Amino acid sequence: MLVLLALDLGVFHRTPHAVSIREAARWSVVWVSLALAFNVAFYLYMRSSFPLDPRLMAIPGFDPLVAARQTALEFLAGYVVEYSLSVDNIFVFVVVLSYFGVPAAYQHRVLFFGILGALVFRGIFIALGAVLLQFEWVVWVFGAFLVFTGARMMFGDESGTVEPHERAIIRLFRKYVPVTGVFKGQRFFVREDGRLHATPLLISLLFLEMTDILFAIDSVPAIFSLTREPLVVYTSNIFAILGLRNLYFLLAGAVGKFHLLKYGLGIVLIFVGLKMAILNRLWDGHFPISVSLGIIVSVIGASIALSLLFPKAEESR
Repeated sequence: MLVLLALDLGVFHRTPHAVSIREAARWSVVWVSLALAFNVAFYLYMRSSFPLDPRLMAIPGFDPLVAARQTALEFLAGYVVEYSLSVDNIFVFVVVLSYFGVPAAYQHRVLFFGILGALVFRGIFIALGAVLLQFEWVVWVFGAFLVFTGARMMFGDESGTVEPHERAIIRLFRKYVPVTGVFKGQRFFVREDGRLHATPLLISLLFLEMTDILFAIDSVPAIFSLTREPLVVYTSNIFAILGLRNLYFLLAGAVGKFHLLKYGLGIVLIFVGLKMAILNRLWDGHFPISVSLGIIVSVIGASIALSLLFPKAEESR
């Protein structure tokens, strides 16, 4: 992942420029293809290595081929959920980058370093989740939280404004670190009058990191409802996040067209919350992942299709 990110910033986006829709579409295909290629390679690795592990083969009733297929489908389901939630995150990214007036040529740089921070914060959240889920009551709490989040997503306020407490955090940062009044190219820090100053580009990056932490509170429990394997949780998260930047440039001007997507995502979060707390227990500890994947893809696909078939009234006019 670090090699790919280094190539992305150091080679393909070395010169600041506004990312076109064609370029964003091309890179979106690349990142999705890499995720699917990893999924296939992961499955082939498990299928060949599981039969050679004496600890696994000693488990009564263990079938290595079934286990490999199950885990590969868990990765795919987790990736679909994370990537779909990323579409909803784009609404917030549009507001944040517009709020701080980040020029189009520098938006990719802000999102790129936001991804680096997400690699660290998601790892921390996943490690904590893996430890906490060893306690039965945490499973119930996570499940209830996902149901609540899904209901809030469908019926809550979706104005996407910058909240007062978030602006207060930015003011606190400016109190201790001087900030230039204008952008200084693509730099995050500059030296003026012998003193180091932050630029508005750094402020927007810090704000995006704050929003990603909030997103992780929703998305990490959602993935843990599909699989308890931290490797699958982390890799599906990271592949979805890596594709988020180009998805932003691809959909930033069209997010309003998917006005029914929030209902689809809300239903998915409610489903995975119920799966974590109730359905897994009704199906002897694990609800069929193939059925889960089918439900998730169908609901999200239907919400996108209905959004395009029945646009908002103001868009029709």
